[in-house]
Amino acid sequence: MTADSSTSPNSSSLDQLTQRAVELEQQLADEKSKYLRSLADFQNFQRRAALNEHEARSQARAQVVQSLLGVLDNFDLALKVDTAQATAEQVLQGVTVIKEDLLRVLQSHGVGLINPEPGDAFDPNIHQAVVQREADDVDPGHIVQTLQPGYTISTTLPGGPKQERVVRPAMVAVKPS
Repeated sequence: MTADSSTSPNSSSLDQLTQRAVELEQQLADEKSKYLRSLADFQNFQRRAALNEHEARSQARAQVVQSLLGVLDNFDLALKVDTAQATAEQVLQGVTVIKEDLLRVLQSHGVGLINPEPGDAFDPNIHQAVVQREADDVDPGHIVQTLQPGYTISTTLPGGPKQERVVRPAMVAVKPS
Protein backbone atom coordinates (compact mmCIF):
# COMPACT_ATOMS: atom_id res chain seq x y z
CA MET A 1 0.00 0.00 0.00
CA THR A 2 2.81 2.34 0.59
CA ALA A 3 3.82 1.98 -3.03
CA ASP A 4 0.30 2.78 -4.19
CA SER A 5 -0.02 5.80 -1.94
CA SER A 6 3.36 7.12 -3.06
CA THR A 7 2.50 6.75 -6.77
CA SER A 8 -0.94 8.23 -6.36
CA PRO A 9 0.27 11.74 -5.48
CA ASN A 10 2.83 11.58 -8.32
CA SER A 11 0.16 10.36 -10.69
CA SER A 12 -2.14 13.17 -9.62
CA SER A 13 0.65 15.73 -10.09
CA LEU A 14 1.44 14.23 -13.46
CA ASP A 15 -2.22 14.39 -14.46
CA GLN A 16 -2.37 18.03 -13.37
CA LEU A 17 0.79 18.86 -15.29
CA THR A 18 -0.51 17.04 -18.34
CA GLN A 19 -3.82 18.90 -18.08
CA ARG A 20 -1.96 22.21 -17.65
CA ALA A 21 0.23 21.42 -20.71
CA VAL A 22 -2.90 20.69 -22.78
CA GLU A 23 -4.46 23.99 -21.62
CA LEU A 24 -1.27 25.92 -22.47
CA GLU A 25 -1.05 24.27 -25.88
CA GLN A 26 -4.68 25.22 -26.55
CA GLN A 27 -4.01 28.79 -25.37
CA LEU A 28 -0.92 28.96 -27.60
CA ALA A 29 -2.93 27.68 -30.58
CA ASP A 30 -5.65 30.31 -29.88
CA GLU A 31 -3.09 33.11 -29.62
CA LYS A 32 -1.36 31.94 -32.80
CA SER A 33 -4.72 31.91 -34.59
CA LYS A 34 -5.47 35.46 -33.34
CA TYR A 35 -2.03 36.60 -34.48
CA LEU A 36 -2.47 35.11 -37.96
CA ARG A 37 -5.94 36.70 -38.30
CA SER A 38 -4.55 40.06 -37.18
CA LEU A 39 -1.66 39.75 -39.61
CA ALA A 40 -4.04 38.91 -42.46
CA ASP A 41 -6.31 41.84 -41.50
CA PHE A 42 -3.32 44.19 -41.47
CA GLN A 43 -2.10 42.96 -44.85
CA ASN A 44 -5.61 43.43 -46.27
CA PHE A 45 -5.71 46.93 -44.77
CA GLN A 46 -2.37 47.79 -46.40
CA ARG A 47 -3.56 46.47 -49.74
CA ARG A 48 -6.85 48.41 -49.54
CA ALA A 49 -5.01 51.59 -48.47
CA ALA A 50 -2.64 51.29 -51.44
CA LEU A 51 -5.57 50.74 -53.81
CA ASN A 52 -7.45 53.70 -52.31
CA GLU A 53 -4.39 55.92 -52.68
CA HIS A 54 -3.94 54.83 -56.29
CA GLU A 55 -7.62 55.48 -57.02
CA ALA A 56 -7.50 58.93 -55.34
CA ARG A 57 -4.46 59.90 -57.40
CA SER A 58 -6.13 58.67 -60.60
CA GLN A 59 -9.29 60.63 -59.85
CA ALA A 60 -7.28 63.77 -59.05
CA ARG A 61 -5.37 63.51 -62.33
CA ALA A 62 -8.60 62.92 -64.24
CA GLN A 63 -10.16 65.99 -62.59
CA VAL A 64 -7.18 68.18 -63.55
CA VAL A 65 -7.18 66.87 -67.12
CA GLN A 66 -10.93 67.36 -67.46
CA SER A 67 -10.69 70.95 -66.24
CA LEU A 68 -7.92 71.62 -68.80
CA LEU A 69 -9.91 70.27 -71.74
CA GLY A 70 -11.81 73.56 -72.07
CA VAL A 71 -8.51 75.38 -72.43
CA LEU A 72 -7.47 72.94 -75.16
CA ASP A 73 -10.81 73.51 -76.90
CA ASN A 74 -10.10 77.26 -76.87
CA PHE A 75 -6.69 76.63 -78.44
CA ASP A 76 -8.37 74.56 -81.16
CA LEU A 77 -10.79 77.41 -81.85
CA ALA A 78 -7.91 79.88 -82.03
CA LEU A 79 -6.03 77.68 -84.47
CA LYS A 80 -9.08 77.52 -86.76
CA VAL A 81 -9.22 81.31 -87.11
CA ASP A 82 -8.85 82.52 -90.67
CA THR A 83 -5.48 84.26 -90.54
CA ALA A 84 -6.30 86.25 -93.65
CA GLN A 85 -9.15 88.00 -91.83
CA ALA A 86 -7.84 88.12 -88.23
CA THR A 87 -5.79 91.07 -87.11
CA ALA A 88 -2.76 90.74 -84.87
CA GLU A 89 -4.75 92.50 -82.14
CA GLN A 90 -7.57 89.92 -82.36
CA VAL A 91 -5.10 87.05 -82.17
CA LEU A 92 -3.41 88.66 -79.16
CA GLN A 93 -6.79 89.13 -77.46
CA GLY A 94 -7.61 85.47 -78.08
CA VAL A 95 -4.30 84.31 -76.61
CA THR A 96 -4.89 86.57 -73.59
CA VAL A 97 -8.33 85.05 -73.02
CA ILE A 98 -6.86 81.55 -73.22
CA LYS A 99 -4.10 82.44 -70.76
CA GLU A 100 -6.63 83.89 -68.32
CA ASP A 101 -8.75 80.75 -68.68
CA LEU A 102 -5.73 78.55 -68.01
CA LEU A 103 -4.77 80.59 -64.93
CA ARG A 104 -8.37 80.33 -63.66
CA VAL A 105 -8.27 76.53 -64.05
CA LEU A 106 -4.90 76.32 -62.29
CA GLN A 107 -6.17 78.52 -59.44
CA SER A 108 -9.16 76.20 -59.01
CA HIS A 109 -6.61 73.44 -58.34
CA GLY A 110 -4.72 75.45 -55.72
CA VAL A 111 -2.05 77.00 -57.95
CA GLY A 112 -1.12 80.57 -57.07
CA LEU A 113 0.80 83.17 -59.04
CA ILE A 114 3.95 84.88 -57.72
CA ASN A 115 4.30 88.05 -59.79
CA PRO A 116 6.08 90.76 -57.75
CA GLU A 117 5.93 94.41 -58.73
CA PRO A 118 8.95 96.70 -59.08
CA GLY A 119 9.89 98.00 -55.64
CA ASP A 120 8.66 94.90 -53.76
CA ALA A 121 11.06 93.48 -51.20
CA PHE A 122 13.13 90.54 -52.42
CA ASP A 123 12.16 87.31 -50.61
CA PRO A 124 14.52 84.38 -51.31
CA ASN A 125 11.75 81.96 -50.30
CA ILE A 126 9.61 82.89 -53.31
CA HIS A 127 11.95 84.84 -55.60
CA GLN A 128 15.12 83.88 -57.43
CA ALA A 129 17.44 86.75 -58.28
CA VAL A 130 18.94 86.01 -61.67
CA VAL A 131 20.44 89.41 -62.42
CA GLN A 132 21.29 92.67 -60.69
CA ARG A 133 20.04 95.83 -62.33
CA GLU A 134 20.27 99.50 -61.41
CA ALA A 135 17.06 101.53 -61.04
CA ASP A 136 16.61 105.03 -59.65
CA ASP A 137 13.14 104.52 -58.20
CA VAL A 138 13.86 101.20 -56.39
CA ASP A 139 15.55 100.71 -53.03
CA PRO A 140 18.68 98.50 -52.86
CA GLY A 141 17.86 94.82 -52.38
CA HIS A 142 14.40 95.26 -53.89
CA ILE A 143 12.93 93.93 -57.12
CA VAL A 144 13.52 95.99 -60.25
CA GLN A 145 11.72 93.71 -62.72
CA THR A 146 9.96 90.34 -62.84
CA LEU A 147 11.51 88.33 -65.65
CA GLN A 148 9.36 85.22 -65.17
CA PRO A 149 6.45 84.72 -62.75
CA GLY A 150 6.59 81.99 -60.14
CA TYR A 151 3.93 79.61 -58.90
CA THR A 152 2.82 78.07 -55.62
CA ILE A 153 0.51 75.18 -54.89
CA SER A 154 -1.75 74.95 -51.85
CA THR A 155 -2.51 71.73 -50.08
CA THR A 156 -4.58 71.03 -47.01
CA LEU A 157 -3.87 67.96 -44.97
CA PRO A 158 -6.94 66.33 -43.41
CA GLY A 159 -7.61 68.13 -40.16
CA GLY A 160 -4.60 70.39 -40.72
CA PRO A 161 -3.88 73.91 -41.88
CA LYS A 162 -3.51 75.01 -45.48
CA GLN A 163 0.10 74.78 -46.68
CA GLU A 164 1.65 76.59 -49.63
CA ARG A 165 4.68 75.24 -51.42
CA VAL A 166 6.66 77.06 -54.08
CA VAL A 167 6.58 75.09 -57.32
CA ARG A 168 8.72 77.63 -59.14
CA PRO A 169 10.13 80.86 -57.70
CA ALA A 170 9.64 84.11 -59.61
CA MET A 171 12.77 85.00 -61.60
CA VAL A 172 13.58 88.61 -60.82
CA ALA A 173 16.11 91.39 -61.38
CA VAL A 174 17.21 93.00 -58.09
CA LYS A 175 18.88 96.34 -57.41
CA PRO A 176 22.32 95.70 -55.88
CA SER A 177 22.81 96.57 -52.22
